[in-house]
Order: sequence, then C-alpha cells, then structure tokens
Amino acid sequence: MESIQKKSSDSVVRKGDSLRDSYASRIKQIFAFLSMAGFAGSTIFGMVSLFSSGLSSQHQQKQTPVVVSQESLLAAKERGYMGGLQREPQNVTALEGLANVRLEMGNRVGAIEPLEKLVKLHPGRVDYKELLAQAKGK
Repeated sequence: MESIQKKSSDSVVRKGDSLRDSYASRIKQIFAFLSMAGFAGSTIFGMVSLFSSGLSSQHQQKQTPVVVSQESLLAAKERGYMGGLQREPQNVTALEGLANVRLEMGNRVGAIEPLEKLVKLHPGRVDYKELLAQAKGK
C-alpha cells in the first residue's frame, strides 16, 4: 500500500512539475515574442522617422530656392581669384580666372593688369596677347 501511495504521489509531483515546466515554457515564449515585437517596432519606427525627415528636408529645400544673381557669382569668383593672387602673385590659373571673370563682368580695364602679367610670364602665348589687345580696345 505504501508503494501505491508513493507511486500516486510521484505521479502528482510529476504532473505538477510538468505543469510548472509547461507554464514556464509558455511564459518564455510570450516574453520572446514580446521582445521580438518590440525590437521590430522600434526598428520600423526608426526607419520611418529617418525617411520622413529626409523627405521633409528635401521638401523644405524645394520650397525655398536660393536666388543668386550672375553678378554676385562673378563678384565672388573675382574675390576668390584675388585671394589666390595675394598668396601666389604669379599663379597662372588665378590670373587667367581673374582676367576671364573681369571680362565677363564687362570690366575690360580691370582685366588688363592680370593679362599683362600673363603675357610677361608666358611671352610665347598668342592667346594672352590677343586677349590683352581686345581688353585695351586695339
């Protein structure tokens, strides 16, 4: 009789253990599901906010176009070439750029100085001589 009671109590304990294991396993599954759902949700939220902020910044840029006049662009180029010539007075690229910008601005008198320097630096260049003659009005 004692062995029957022991067997029945063992089976109750086993059933209780299996119920607890089943309950713990179910809780782990629920926790894993909630963790994955939270991760997926935060990832999707981050991606949506990233793309929406990118689209809104592009939209804002289209709404406020920057209007810059040709004269201001040429004046900025002229200042840039002048700054380059202050550092390197015989820089051929800066001299050419300054002469071209001044000619585009209609400042023929201002283009004479850099063109004269170019002719002195490269006396064999015919194009410099022709531009200088045009600037002087010859």
